[in-house]
Amino acid sequence: MAGLLETISGPESLRKLSLRELNILAGELREVIISTCSGNGGHLAPSLGVIELTIALHAVYNSPNDKIVWDVGHQAYAHKLLTGRREQFGTLRRLGGISGFPKRCESPHDAFDVGHSSTSISAALGMALARDLKREKNKVLAVIGDGSMTGGLAYEGLNHAGHLNRDMVVILNDNEMSISENVGALSSFLSRTITSEFVHKIKKDVEGFLENMDGLGRGVLQVAKRAEESLKGLFTPGMLFEAFGFEYVGPIDGHNIELLMQTLENVKRFDDAVLIHVLTKKGKGYGPAETNPSLFHGVGPFDVTTGKVAKGKGGAASYTLLFGEALNKIADDNEKIVAITAAMPDGTGLSAFAAKHPDRFFDVGIAEQHGVTFAAGLAGRGLKPVFAVYSSFLQRAYDQIFHDVCLQNLPVVFAIDRAGVVGSDGPTHHGVFDLSYLRSFPQMTLMAPKDENELQHMLFTAINHDGPSAVRYPRGNGHGVAIDQEFRELAIGTGELLRDGDDVAILALGTMVYPSMEAADLLAAEGLNVAVANMRYVKPIDRELVLEMAAKTGRLVTVEENVLQGGFGSAILELLEEEGLSHLPVTRIGFPDCFIEQGEQPELRTRYGLDPTGIAKSIKGSML
Repeated sequence: MAGLLETISGPESLRKLSLRELNILAGELREVIISTCSGNGGHLAPSLGVIELTIALHAVYNSPNDKIVWDVGHQAYAHKLLTGRREQFGTLRRLGGISGFPKRCESPHDAFDVGHSSTSISAALGMALARDLKREKNKVLAVIGDGSMTGGLAYEGLNHAGHLNRDMVVILNDNEMSISENVGALSSFLSRTITSEFVHKIKKDVEGFLENMDGLGRGVLQVAKRAEESLKGLFTPGMLFEAFGFEYVGPIDGHNIELLMQTLENVKRFDDAVLIHVLTKKGKGYGPAETNPSLFHGVGPFDVTTGKVAKGKGGAASYTLLFGEALNKIADDNEKIVAITAAMPDGTGLSAFAAKHPDRFFDVGIAEQHGVTFAAGLAGRGLKPVFAVYSSFLQRAYDQIFHDVCLQNLPVVFAIDRAGVVGSDGPTHHGVFDLSYLRSFPQMTLMAPKDENELQHMLFTAINHDGPSAVRYPRGNGHGVAIDQEFRELAIGTGELLRDGDDVAILALGTMVYPSMEAADLLAAEGLNVAVANMRYVKPIDRELVLEMAAKTGRLVTVEENVLQGGFGSAILELLEEEGLSHLPVTRIGFPDCFIEQGEQPELRTRYGLDPTGIAKSIKGSML
């Protein structure tokens, strides 16, 4: 790393650079981000698309006094490099390194912790109102992508912000539209004109004067407003945002630093709610990412020269792939099945389903709440909706699962991908809470497969179950087991004893079954006879199997890739209490009451004792 970037100690350094130097800096930022992501993986395309915008923001505004809130935050790599984290940038997304998302504990320039979408406008409005109540002087900005605008929370924030009309700026980063030169030139002209201080002041003064006149003055004002709205509506989508009460500016070229800075300087003088519409290209400056922005949205290590993504570690197919294939096969024979995703057709394995059954596939956008209630409506009319969703994103629809699905006992299937720890995306993305919150709902059937073959049978079971059900499975590859060619239903609430023993019984769930079997082997070498049960179901639990193991060994160990609070182990404790066996010693192994940091899956499982050695160690410790 060399050049101008080395001279940047913080945002204030940008104000000493010429426009030419700022454009050179943009190129250097791209090189560093591409190089780092090629080794560490990361959200490359989103970050490349906002480099010029990031430079302009930090050149015009005074962070951290001025607050910049990034929606989702996966586009904040340039922001990190410009705010004192250049030397640590090589540790991006690694265990103990800097986060791939903004974190307040990492830097005062990170105004708000993020990782999920559509939160920025609401958070920025809260900060703007707090500033006014405290009589402080600073600016507040929210940077939100057009993808995040599919989330209902963004519109709730817009609606409230427009109503309060506080001094704040929303920057809509639109990377789905190309910039037409003729329209772009006109839009740039309109934006410069509309945002000039003189025009803005005259507009406000004339509006005030006409409003204070009699009916004639107000009539003239209405005509003038209609004329302005017609012009904006003809050339821009500003009518929508002005309906929310925002002053609309744009669209403007998001890769033109000079234009961005000029617009931001003009808007900086405003004291009401403004939305700036910025057009950018996702993956800008790196050919492979521009060509395939979806692949490079969140990418693993890759070769910079060719853009070829490094192959995985090989071996078995992923759980996600097996889920998609199984759902496709089941849907071939069941026309009632419909598949739903919340803007993640590739990530959830539904792309093949979308291609094969396009009339039965629905992408609802980043709108998990809507997705769940939409599924409930489908189920209420006799269809079999399967909502494929990441565990941490399903949390956003907690009330809809309760009110719209479980309360009505509707047969919606939740295919919960990325359950357990997911790796370098860190605490905002780990799926370690779903067992706890889902098992609290009446009517819910909740299961977790030990391997990819059991996953397909659980999916088949869930689809044929007449009520709400959830199948949770991890990110990553399966175990390479043989895949049955025929689907079969697994009896609801039944587990299986994989290994008998009379010293202690391990009750393992999902991803923890195979590590528990290995732990039993380690303990057998030390003279302990350990039973292992694949419990399969968290709700309903196989009471008969649990009580049989309790009677035979007198000591139980539960192992789950979930937080211990309210999880699978808690369900076992509740069962024993109900049976008058609360005196029985039970060791619960899972994640503690904290947010789990970023790191590779094996690293985190080892750190928290969820690998074979850790499980064996916990069992030995409990028997001392």
